[in-house]
Amino acid sequence: MGRPHVMVIPYPAQGHILPLMSFSRYLAKQGIQITFVNIEFNHNRIINSISKSSHGDYVPNRIKLVSIHDGLEDSPEERNIPGKLSESVLRFMPTKVEELIKNMISETSGGTIISCVVADQSLGWAIEIAAKFGIRRAAFCPAAAASMVLGFSIQKLVDDGLIDCDGTPRVNKTIQLSPGMPDMETDKFVWVCLKNKDSQRNIFQLMLQNNKSIESTDWLLCNSVYELETAAFGIGGPNILPIGPIVLAHHSLEEESTSLGSFLPQDRDCLDWLDRHIPGSVIYVAFGSFGFMGKAQLEELTIGLELTKRPVLWVTSTGEQPPIKVGSDRIRVVRWAPQREVLSYLAIGCFVSHCGWNSTLEGAENGIPFLCIPYFADQFINKAYICDVWKIGLGFDLDERGEFTRLEVKKKIDEVMRVDGECKKRAIKVKEIVIKSASKDGTSYENLDKFVNWIKSLVN
Repeated sequence: MGRPHVMVIPYPAQGHILPLMSFSRYLAKQGIQITFVNIEFNHNRIINSISKSSHGDYVPNRIKLVSIHDGLEDSPEERNIPGKLSESVLRFMPTKVEELIKNMISETSGGTIISCVVADQSLGWAIEIAAKFGIRRAAFCPAAAASMVLGFSIQKLVDDGLIDCDGTPRVNKTIQLSPGMPDMETDKFVWVCLKNKDSQRNIFQLMLQNNKSIESTDWLLCNSVYELETAAFGIGGPNILPIGPIVLAHHSLEEESTSLGSFLPQDRDCLDWLDRHIPGSVIYVAFGSFGFMGKAQLEELTIGLELTKRPVLWVTSTGEQPPIKVGSDRIRVVRWAPQREVLSYLAIGCFVSHCGWNSTLEGAENGIPFLCIPYFADQFINKAYICDVWKIGLGFDLDERGEFTRLEVKKKIDEVMRVDGECKKRAIKVKEIVIKSASKDGTSYENLDKFVNWIKSLVN
């Protein structure tokens, strides 16, 4: 009996690669061979991050990292042009992935048997390619079920006159897809808030194509928790299986600290710095793998943090130094941090976040209250979960210019960091829900177990 072999294909962005790598590492632990496919640019960043890591990062024996070209130049300047990456995903990557699969099947005597292709849910074309070769397939959604359900609701949104056929909102309106789901603003839909017509068109076309492709999957997995998104899973139906948070059930903090799949090496010295602070005292600030805040807002945030007179650990992936005043030794700035470990430290009192789904889950699993500064895509949906549905965080009250002030920053941080505050109490309850679901006999745990057993059955 041979060993099952799974090809994993993430969307080429940091927030998609990390959860799919965690998923791959879990499958590898179960004796499943993994081929993890990245575009060359991201593949090289990951390899460089491993080699520069002071923590001795590694690639597990059963995971093979491979790369394909994406049709773009390697210069960050071109890759930062709005719409370029989404155009590559739609027009260049499918041909390269198909060539890779064809070569793997034919390169050895008898060929490499691929038991299953696990593709990012936003790469519907990868599902179609797998079907073309007669390979079993699963889609993996690295975002909230609510985001996926929004995509599935596109035709209804068009029929209801809320958006045009290209995804452009026809009205500015707040909607709720179902009772219990977060409110969604039409001008902040996943594909709309990119504020760029090329990006909007490409992302919208991807989502339309995905809705058709997903129908042919054997499995539709979601890195979420049923008990936190009951209404969304209710709309999506029984075919969407929650298996999240994928990192929680399957890696100890020590194993996850290697953070295979990260574009940047981790600064682990910040953990020693955290050890020197009392419980609940530190503000953790991190906005994902790229910066997005204008200079004026960044200054207001920085001064607001200084006004709290609390210690701050600030992750700035772009490498730009926040405008900290001379003498502000309470603020520790790092390029990249082992975030899941950071959030597990008792010293952390709140998480100032862009509300990416990975960050949302990592804060939730550690009982950390949030201060939310969403920017684009699904972050507004996640913020609505945090503030309005789960009630474990706060957003900012914006002025007439749509901006927040330094005094607003101080006020909200003081409120969210109250030890006996409602946000903290609710955050502890949500933590218990998340841990239970990912533990043995929990919903996520059992769903993942079913999937692994199915994979193994393909070679019996």
